[in-house]
Amino acid sequence: MHTDPEKAAHGYFHGLIASGWQTAGLMIRVFVENYMSTVAHIVSPGVDELRWIVPVRPGDRLMVRISVLETRASRTKPDRGVVTSLLEAINQDGVVVCSMKAINLLTKRMTP
Repeated sequence: MHTDPEKAAHGYFHGLIASGWQTAGLMIRVFVENYMSTVAHIVSPGVDELRWIVPVRPGDRLMVRISVLETRASRTKPDRGVVTSLLEAINQDGVVVCSMKAINLLTKRMTP
């Protein structure tokens, strides 16, 4: 369904679609390259609620929208904080095709 047009035409989606993992990978790449701090980012313990909502088809144009959902201080390390962000891939028609919540641990800026 992802690479063979003949098989895809007779499959569940009635045509070629991108792998959901390709779409998720694109979202993470945009997130890391354009949003995450190279100075403050420590690690990501993972993502929550990964959803493939609508198939991505050849020719679709995608953009990624990132919204901060929550920030909180680390419970055990006072110099760190946790940021939860919503990542959404949106096609040319304004339809959200994929979403996930990314959780990231960052160093906090210490203020006097």
